Amino acid sequence: MDYQDINAETIDRWVEEGWEWGKPISHEQFEEARQGRWDVVLTPKKPVPHVWFGDLKGKKVLGLASGGGQQMPVFAALGAECTVLDYSERQLESERLVAKREGYSIRIVRADMTKRLPFEDEEFDLIFHPVSNCYVEEVKPIWKECWRILKKGGLLIAGVDHYINYIVDQDEKRIVNHLPFNPLKNADQMEQLKRDDAGVQFSHSLEEQIGGQLEAGFHLTDLYEDTNSEGWLSELNIPTFLATRAVKE
Repeated sequence: MDYQDINAETIDRWVEEGWEWGKPISHEQFEEARQGRWDVVLTPKKPVPHVWFGDLKGKKVLGLASGGGQQMPVFAALGAECTVLDYSERQLESERLVAKREGYSIRIVRADMTKRLPFEDEEFDLIFHPVSNCYVEEVKPIWKECWRILKKGGLLIAGVDHYINYIVDQDEKRIVNHLPFNPLKNADQMEQLKRDDAGVQFSHSLEEQIGGQLEAGFHLTDLYEDTNSEGWLSELNIPTFLATRAVKE
């Protein structure tokens, strides 16, 4: 089984077990968004500034690895024409359930983002990509695909990892790993992930995450840092994630 399939099965199980990122928004939250009261996150804690989005009414928005019924319903409530791509069947099922409940249309695509994305060139106005590329080995091809499918002037709004989580043990108090963290090349790291029930994850450098966006042709316009939602690193206020806003000029 490819690691992508392992991750899809793992996330499906996490959703069944009540995973935080697999719980769709309520009807009340959807109605609040329709009234202009809303927030979405790319990273564990900090909401994305509304100014990053502009007016979403009529915009073609892709939620890239953004299933779960959390962000896309908000964008639909704000008038966007939404597409969501994910490799987890359970995450996509949440999207179907919320869309049916609230009566809006959404294009739902099950696909592996490590492959060529199943969309036309310059199809979207905005790509919303929450933290998820930690589950893929190579991120630069993803940035290039984002560039291809965005219109000129389109936005890439992404959450990415800082890689710090991958050097520490489960208690986050000892440095135990060297970088890069790649379980396909390091059997001990794969065993660590199995013990932690963490799927198959990979660290990525800032050269890959930010430099990769620039290399693809994007112009970085803003960013902010965020911490884990809990744990020792969070208590120490040590940033472990970045959110970036980039434009295809």
